[in-house]
Amino acid sequence: MTHDPHAGAGSDRVPWVVGVSGASGTPYAAAVLRGLLTAGLPVDLVLSRAARLTLLDETGIAWHDAAWQQPLERWLSAPLGASAPESAAAVETLVAVHAPGNLAAPTSSGSYRTRGMIVVPASTACLAGIALGLSKDLLQRSADVTLKEGRRLVVVPREMPYTGATLRHMLTLHDAGAVVAAASPGFYAGARTAADLVDFVAGRILDAAGVDHALFRRWTGELGQARRSDQAGHRTG
Repeated sequence: MTHDPHAGAGSDRVPWVVGVSGASGTPYAAAVLRGLLTAGLPVDLVLSRAARLTLLDETGIAWHDAAWQQPLERWLSAPLGASAPESAAAVETLVAVHAPGNLAAPTSSGSYRTRGMIVVPASTACLAGIALGLSKDLLQRSADVTLKEGRRLVVVPREMPYTGATLRHMLTLHDAGAVVAAASPGFYAGARTAADLVDFVAGRILDAAGVDHALFRRWTGELGQARRSDQAGHRTG
């Protein structure tokens, strides 16, 4: 099943494809989606079958392809207390959702124009499937199309430690032109909450995709800047 609110709207819509696998890390996916929607960028979303189970386990949200808008709005605003006051309008106008078994969906063809694809989080099985070109579902097929068309593919593994096979699959993806961006939060930006760490990872993912955002404080070369800024904020807050 495919639901595209922009079907027949012409060729102006060029989306980012976002694939969500079954690895733990649905807050990372939500933060990336919020960043894309905040930037006003359209999104074609593919959740694997396993991702639906992980989403239910981590958020309590049950995903239904036939009625996905409300679950998506809840997902965008629920993780770690994040706020997405304009999520409903953004979801309505910018998002299309494709079922993982629908290999006839637009993203399965290279003639369908996209800006690229982000797979977040990527399980080791998903990563292997993309590296080997298995195309066993729409997520993997869309990633394969992204590579063959020379578009930006950002793959975000979250599981660790890595086996030798997984490291080889990462190298295969790198050599094929993908960006492998592990979900590794940094602490120099002054993170105070788990949501801050999630936003840091999401921001670095969007950096790899070339998408502007304001999800974290960037490094300026001044030691202790984030800590001093937070202390100043507490004094004036």
